[in-house]
Amino acid sequence: MKTITIEGQLRTESGKKATRQLRSQDMVPGVIYGGAKVVSFAAPAMALTSLVYTPSFQKAEVKLNGETFVCILKDLQFDKVTDKLIHLDLLELVEDKKVIATIPLHFSGTAVGVKDGGKLNIRMKALKVKTLPKYLQEQIEVKVDNLELNGNIRVEDVKVEHYEILNPPRIPIASVSLTRQLKQEEAAAPTTTAAPAAAATPAAAPAPAAKGKK
Repeated sequence: MKTITIEGQLRTESGKKATRQLRSQDMVPGVIYGGAKVVSFAAPAMALTSLVYTPSFQKAEVKLNGETFVCILKDLQFDKVTDKLIHLDLLELVEDKKVIATIPLHFSGTAVGVKDGGKLNIRMKALKVKTLPKYLQEQIEVKVDNLELNGNIRVEDVKVEHYEILNPPRIPIASVSLTRQLKQEEAAAPTTTAAPAAAATPAAAPAPAAKGKK
């Protein structure tokens, strides 16, 4: 699993004034929690780029005044006007303490339904899991080979050893749907069911002759 090294500094001052000063120096304030103590720090914005601006799940090795903290990213805050990163929260990984993390999904194989002309629809890109730090991985592989037309793979179908998956089990994560062309082909296909034979209708009895007046 990829690890990003970040060189930062401990923060001794808090408040809006101190925060503004850090940001004016292109530093981003942050907090590390989950370990023996809560640590306030700041790091150069450029040093955080490869951790923040990626879909990959990674560890961060944060070095602060001679101490090293191994963490994962938990939360980010961006400026509403400039869209610049203004704060981040990191969760320290403790060997015997389970963590909750969001792990990306990687779909492999070619679905049977796609081979039959359908379209693969990815409905979820990641799952929230609970596990020990040593079992964290960059992605969860989901094989779609057996996925048929109009079929679904649901959260409950994903099995990863040592992972407790926290998403609702019945939510679909991938499906194969009919394409427009396939729908048109099915609609245009001739109907093979024979129409039932019409039942014979008995001839109507002749009306009785009218009697003349005497």
